[in-house]
Amino acid sequence: MHAAQAPAPTAANWASIGLLGLIWGGTFMVVAVALQGYGPLTVACARTSLGAVALFSLQAVMRRPWPAFTPRLMKYLTVIGVLNTALPFALLSWGQQYVPSAFAGISMAALPLFVLPLAHFYSDEPLSTRRLIGVSTGFLGALVLIGPGVLRIGSGMEPLGQLACLTAAGSYAVASIMTRRCPPIDPIVLSAITLGVGSAILIPAMLLVEGIPGPAAPLHMAAIVFLGLFPTALAALLRVIVIRSAGSVFMTLVNYQVPLWSVLCGALILSETLPLRFFAALVLILCGLAISQWGSLRKLFARN
Repeated sequence: MHAAQAPAPTAANWASIGLLGLIWGGTFMVVAVALQGYGPLTVACARTSLGAVALFSLQAVMRRPWPAFTPRLMKYLTVIGVLNTALPFALLSWGQQYVPSAFAGISMAALPLFVLPLAHFYSDEPLSTRRLIGVSTGFLGALVLIGPGVLRIGSGMEPLGQLACLTAAGSYAVASIMTRRCPPIDPIVLSAITLGVGSAILIPAMLLVEGIPGPAAPLHMAAIVFLGLFPTALAALLRVIVIRSAGSVFMTLVNYQVPLWSVLCGALILSETLPLRFFAALVLILCGLAISQWGSLRKLFARN
């Protein structure tokens, strides 16, 4: 027996996933810059800790109350903190040392394929034929966008880097379901605490493996600050709000946009040539989005 259906996404939900796609699409480029000055665990630890400080400060300013820390809630907060921050941040930072950022992007586009069966069995979002077709179409668009060369099996550490990125996507998928099932809690507090859990894990790991970080070039330090405030703190808050209000399956629509924005950022910021396959991929990604969320789109436009 499944619980009641997730509510239809609102215009604010759609705007949030658009903004998240843009933020996360540019993240891999910023991580690559940060890795030029710091080790992967330092990058993961710094963005998590800065994000936690930012959200705890926001909680204090807005006077959001602490929840009643029952054993059940503590279990969810701990698991979400590990699977949504500490583990994937560390895996992606480490993996990007050995794989192109494009592969990291496509690994995020694969996340809906993990979420759909999990949401069907463990949440209130049963898998439908339309959703499956939409997800498959969007994933095909992501493959076309990245191109066939990225998916080749490499040598040396590259296969392990690829596995790290795909494992991070699976970690995000499980965390998404756990966030949906988590007992009621203010989204700012939930985001802050889970980032705090991630920091508590990554700080000793960083000190043990990479030691105390020293000063780096201003660009590398700026990249760390950007990662902590935008793809981590702001994105974590938006992600919790969307999942709790519109569902974990709807949230996966962000992941189709990540490789799309990655290509755009490369073209506009790094002056990279925009490949012709971009336009074919754009059509497939948008078609996948429309198919999987056709009912929600109809309700949204009917209200406006």
